[in-house]
Amino acid sequence: MEKGITVKPKPDEIECLYAITKAIHASLDLRQSLYKVLDLLSERLGMNRGSITLLNKDTGQIHIEVAHGISPTEQNRGRYKLGEGITGRVIESGRAMAVPRLDGDPFFLDRTKARKKLDKSKVAFLCVPVKEGGRVIGALSVDRTSEGENSFGDELRILSIISTLIAEKVSVLERINRETDELREENLRLRRELNRKYSFSNIIGNSRKMQEVFHLITQVAKSNANVLLLGESGTGKELVANAIHFNSLRAERPCIKVNCAALPSNLVEAELFGHEKGAFTGASRQKMGKFELANGGTIFLDEIGSLALESQGKLLRVLQERELERLGGTETLKVNVRLIAATNKDLSSAVEAGSFREDLFYRLNVYPIYLPALREREADILLLADYFLEKYAGEYKKDIKRISTPAIDALVQYHWPGNVRELESCIERAVLLCDDQVIHSYHLPPTLQTAKDTGTQQAQSLEEAVDRFEREILIDALKTTRGNMRKAAHALNTTERIFGYKVRKYAIEPKRYR
Repeated sequence: MEKGITVKPKPDEIECLYAITKAIHASLDLRQSLYKVLDLLSERLGMNRGSITLLNKDTGQIHIEVAHGISPTEQNRGRYKLGEGITGRVIESGRAMAVPRLDGDPFFLDRTKARKKLDKSKVAFLCVPVKEGGRVIGALSVDRTSEGENSFGDELRILSIISTLIAEKVSVLERINRETDELREENLRLRRELNRKYSFSNIIGNSRKMQEVFHLITQVAKSNANVLLLGESGTGKELVANAIHFNSLRAERPCIKVNCAALPSNLVEAELFGHEKGAFTGASRQKMGKFELANGGTIFLDEIGSLALESQGKLLRVLQERELERLGGTETLKVNVRLIAATNKDLSSAVEAGSFREDLFYRLNVYPIYLPALREREADILLLADYFLEKYAGEYKKDIKRISTPAIDALVQYHWPGNVRELESCIERAVLLCDDQVIHSYHLPPTLQTAKDTGTQQAQSLEEAVDRFEREILIDALKTTRGNMRKAAHALNTTERIFGYKVRKYAIEPKRYR
């Protein structure tokens, strides 16, 4: 192109540039936009095996972010250093390059091996830098049919225009992501500050029974009424106690927790009500009891059904008179404490059996809240599983995206004798075992996979188990490739014919995953 002469784009180039501009600005998903750009270059302008590489400014490594006409395996091999190969030289220098013929070119490394079956004397390689401001952030490269000594000036010009559009898109998304991260950090900071007052977020559940629990918590939280939490072990009674306290008028005061089952019978009184120095052997100093520590706030007595009858009588006096004496002391201390008690026992039956005081039971049973077992709230199982997956994937720094359909089926079908606590342990174990982006059924504990152990799952033959596993792999491949059967077949290292046969066999609909 001579100086002062402007070459007008051809109609098909203008049409392609218009379509690419629309595609780039149609979505905030950068990868989706870039895939569409490469698809259009191939369809409209015959530029094949296109790729967009990005530079990691921290490591200096260059990798293929998206590609067209290159398999995932080949794409993964496309890694370069600055100055290495044609792509590395373009990104290092910031200048476009056109190689009319790939055969014999000293800078062409063919690291992806995507062209090993092609006649390289008939393949040209065009590469332009992607610049954001004055900084090179990557490169756009394509293959063209070689036409002798053609300089490919028009093609480089078109690619340079497109690379500018890509750079603008990257710049906008970086700003959006930066602002989003700042807002997320601010949101997390505010949530941490308000967590003590608003801790309902710790209780997961959308089922009807859990909605009833939330309603009961809301109604009683602002009062001073004693609350009795009933339900099996592992249903989240301590979380509910926290929610009641931190949403009450006592939220700024202490919430003291005591596991009655863990207290030796001879130390219950000293732990709950405190003791004076010398009250018993080993009492070398005065000690405040749990009720004193909770003064003005809340005391949570877990497993209250385990208290001995003698201790129950002393507890009743404190609740009725709102006063206590330390063990070995003579001073009467006034206490203003709200009591939240919890048990997995049937206290009414214990009253009939004589192992629990009737007067204490009625004193505690002012406002009972029953927490349903996990098997009674099936609608919450997946919600809880996703919550624990996100929690432990972050804790163990694993990039796990989801739980597979067969694994979800196993979770839903299991009867969960250990309730939410067992589900949490199950998901933590699965995260530790998983080395993929998906939790599969074989990552779950054996009790969820064996019908004899659970009594709820149907026995499977070997053929059924293999078919189920194979179907799961096919669906995962389609999800990864956005429903593209050809790419999915390449990703699984099989032929499109075999992949298509399997898809029809298992009645899979690829369109669902686009």
